[in-house]
Amino acid sequence: MTDKVLVFGGTGNYGKYIVKSLLNNKVPVKVFTRDKKRAETKLGNEPEYFEGDVLEKEAISNSLTNVKSIIISLSAMHPKLIRKQKEIEHDAVMTIIDEAEKKGVKRIVFISIYDMQVELIEKLNLEVGFLKMAIEGRLKDSNLNWTVLGCPPSYEIFTRFTRKSSLIVPGGGAPLLPSIAPQDVGEIAAQAAIRDDLGGKRLHMTFSEPFAFPDVAKRFSKILNRKIKYRKIPLIGLKIASIISYPFNPYLRHLVKYVGLLNNFPIELAKQAA
Repeated sequence: MTDKVLVFGGTGNYGKYIVKSLLNNKVPVKVFTRDKKRAETKLGNEPEYFEGDVLEKEAISNSLTNVKSIIISLSAMHPKLIRKQKEIEHDAVMTIIDEAEKKGVKRIVFISIYDMQVELIEKLNLEVGFLKMAIEGRLKDSNLNWTVLGCPPSYEIFTRFTRKSSLIVPGGGAPLLPSIAPQDVGEIAAQAAIRDDLGGKRLHMTFSEPFAFPDVAKRFSKILNRKIKYRKIPLIGLKIASIISYPFNPYLRHLVKYVGLLNNFPIELAKQAA
């Protein structure tokens, strides 16, 4: 029976909540994974699992059996995966789209970056931006019933920058920054996958309001009932470390560019999230 939603990236930071939301909505789920046992420890035994390598065309093609829609939430933003970012976040996704067309799977939901600000992508030389741009272009040129969900930074970014009594922000951060809870990404993506009236749309996912880092420090202080101080630190140290470590692992360089985006997020775009 062709009724399953196939999730690529189903064990990731957003993917696990996508799978959970689909199951909560009584939607049959298939998860593409390299390691079924490891996936089961995160997601349980309720989903169906297809074990394979997302870099292999045959595996992708075979996984599409009895599938009515696809959610793509693939990310290589991990020290062990970053060298394969293009293969995972571009080449594999293009193959998924190609094989979906061949198999007659019409519905695709793609988790992308928040907005396609071409000038900003070029200014910061964001590889991930160029990759997502190409994929969105491919979807627009297809006859698929596609929806792109533009995802802002996870609100967890604020807690990750918090150390003891300080919110330490390299570069200081943008004046305003939209964010979203991973749980909300899961629910929005799940709802989008089971609807047919969002075809050809690019939607922004966001929390109810954008935040400034100093304001977040004040909020944390109230919540935790102790002083959390906002601290801006220079980026130069992180940049030097990224240059030194690049021959061994490019992860830090990509992280520096991500921090650059956090510092250059267009305020006009952030205000639209309010």
